[in-house]
Amino acid sequence: MVVTEKKGASVRQPAGKPYVLDIASFGRRPGTSAQVHRTVAAPDRLGVEMIAIEKGEEIDLDLQVQAVSEGVLVTGTVSADTAGQCARCLGPVDGAVNVFLTELYAYPDSETQRTTDEDEVFRVDDDMIDLEQAIVDAIGLELPLSPTCRPDCPGLCPDCGEPLADLEPGHAHDQIDPRWAGLAKYIDPDSAKPAGRPEADAR
Repeated sequence: MVVTEKKGASVRQPAGKPYVLDIASFGRRPGTSAQVHRTVAAPDRLGVEMIAIEKGEEIDLDLQVQAVSEGVLVTGTVSADTAGQCARCLGPVDGAVNVFLTELYAYPDSETQRTTDEDEVFRVDDDMIDLEQAIVDAIGLELPLSPTCRPDCPGLCPDCGEPLADLEPGHAHDQIDPRWAGLAKYIDPDSAKPAGRPEADAR
């Protein structure tokens, strides 16, 4: 697939590799650039424990790919719908993520490649750049670790575990002093009197 071209450059997608860009036409000419507009499917669940882009969900890429002296600079936006659970009430949370991506892919034998560890910068490999890991990392940093269904979500009742937002105002449970908990089985809940001990006959 050929994407929108600019300044005579073209970016191609190798078959079966939706996150890979073939930049052979750039020829390491600084200033050469192209726009990439593409929709890809999430290869796996992308995000954090409580919220993520589900596997197979569409991810929209709107990127500029530009040759610079040390490599290829990729900038632009990555957006997709998200789904997860509220960290307070465990109810569903739907939303969207919109990440601004800025990533340099270093040329082989460039000064950047020689002076940085392999895991500190992405690389141009055989005139191709792979966007997948950069997108995964950016999304993971953007999503909240503790998402909420609403800012004032009251969470769950600590006694019955039901969402407080669904319960009547003033919802509460009778609490027994732990010092007397062992005697609770002898109490008649209807009369609050010791069970099995009828009142003495009136004299």
